[in-house]
Amino acid sequence: MKKIKLSALIALAISLFISVTASAQSQETITYKPQSQELYNTIVHMDSVYFNAYNNCDMYTQAAIFADSIEFYHDEGGLMTSKKDLLAAIKENICGKVSRVLVKGSIEVYSIAGFGAIEIGYHKFINHQESETPSGPGRFVAFWRYKDNKWQLYRIASLHAGK
Repeated sequence: MKKIKLSALIALAISLFISVTASAQSQETITYKPQSQELYNTIVHMDSVYFNAYNNCDMYTQAAIFADSIEFYHDEGGLMTSKKDLLAAIKENICGKVSRVLVKGSIEVYSIAGFGAIEIGYHKFINHQESETPSGPGRFVAFWRYKDNKWQLYRIASLHAGK
């Protein structure tokens, strides 16, 4: 009987050791480092130019940055594929009412050969009509196209589930 208890105890100890070791290995920390610091700086700059225009209702700059074939995916609002309608919705629902705040240090930028870049990050929004407290962070993905010597937002996904 003592041998059975000892064997069970050893088996339990081995199982626990394997479980803890596997858990420790899955806790690996990943640190982002841009492949190209120049591209990273360019896209971070373009993000700030766009959202400065967004926060200040500069519709001319926003229109210039959006590609004519823009697609805007919003987890709560759905898909919008009309540049004209997207700009009208921003003017009606955002201007003077909502501001975007980037989560510092959250941007990652990846080059897409022959096309441009993908920007991934987190941002928060302040709905000035409800509160001056920013929302919880939401994830965004922006496809930046480099065409005719200028950067344009081509596709955007804005994900706020779980805010």
